[in-house]
Amino acid sequence: METFDVVIIGSGVVGSSVAYHLTEAGCTNILLIERESSQGKGSTGKSMGGVRAQFSTELNIRLSRFSIDFFSTYDERLGHPSGYKPQGYVFLATEQKHVDYLDTTFQLQRDAGLKEVQRVSRQDIAALLPNMRTDDVLCGNFCSIDGFVDPYSLMNGFTAVALDRGAKIWRDCEVTGIEKDAQGAISAVVTSKGKVATRTVVNAAGAWSAQIAKMIDADLPVEPLRRMLVPTEPTELIPHSSPMVVDMSTGFHFRPEGAGILLAWNDASETPGFKTNFDPAFIEKVLTHAVERLPGLEEVPVNPRRAWAGLYEMTPDHYPVLGPDPQTPGFFYACGFSGHGVMHSPASGRITADYITKGATDIVPDAEVLNIRRFAEGKLLHELAVL
Repeated sequence: METFDVVIIGSGVVGSSVAYHLTEAGCTNILLIERESSQGKGSTGKSMGGVRAQFSTELNIRLSRFSIDFFSTYDERLGHPSGYKPQGYVFLATEQKHVDYLDTTFQLQRDAGLKEVQRVSRQDIAALLPNMRTDDVLCGNFCSIDGFVDPYSLMNGFTAVALDRGAKIWRDCEVTGIEKDAQGAISAVVTSKGKVATRTVVNAAGAWSAQIAKMIDADLPVEPLRRMLVPTEPTELIPHSSPMVVDMSTGFHFRPEGAGILLAWNDASETPGFKTNFDPAFIEKVLTHAVERLPGLEEVPVNPRRAWAGLYEMTPDHYPVLGPDPQTPGFFYACGFSGHGVMHSPASGRITADYITKGATDIVPDAEVLNIRRFAEGKLLHELAVL
């Protein structure tokens, strides 16, 4: 039976980031376990790839700031491309309540050190996106370091460096059990490829993390929730340098994708479940909102076969679960990102590695509030800027 210092269950962008940061700290006897034949078939490969620091709480702002600073040096640091494009996010306010929200978050973001965020006028927005309807726009907030990354490239870079440093990965391997010793601490992981001895396990299984937690008799409130994305055919309707645009009146948001536009909208009627099929009826729903904001889209074809669905891993408060399990020594959580896994992968990987190697982390204030105990204790967090 092989022995590893750390076993990471799930090798998507979060699990691979944990592996990278552990090896960066000198812990190299690591096993990544991936149940699929190749990495990125879960939430990572279905992500929109957006990264932003425009959140409504200091904690999320600082998680984003750490991660975006990491993305900006990723290529040089890892020798692999991240695909980071700092084209910005612009939030459009069309009602006074949106303006009030942007006023509040603007000040919070500036106080948290996000000096790049700025207020933009309707005229500024119209000049940036001349084909977009702006007659109802009152103003907006724009942050120049927000933008997009390539989730696959991030994951592959993290993994490649970790493997170069001595980590291993088992693909096409399913975790079927987790064993504890007489004191209740982690002792082994049982897989479809055999049992491995370890004293440390990281649950980075994304939308499937609740099932892994059950293996140690832990109740982890993470539910899968389908999100669907629709790319258009090539069009010059928006500049290829366009930011991500978020229409606060409907939640519709879009960004350039290749030669076309990637359309997104969170359907409030969606129910939890492992639904990874794309529903063609969603196209009409998203286009209804899209054409309101981008009238020219009426003339742009959409191919349903190019659209896709992925899973968010939702927690009750839309914050991740990071840190040790209080009942099972050696078991750590890095899951429940509620759509922010890709953008916060550098921070979450570093925090998890810190907990494992040092017992604490100092990269963001109050990281301790992300522990699993908050659900049982009724200490839920609050974030308003969820897309």
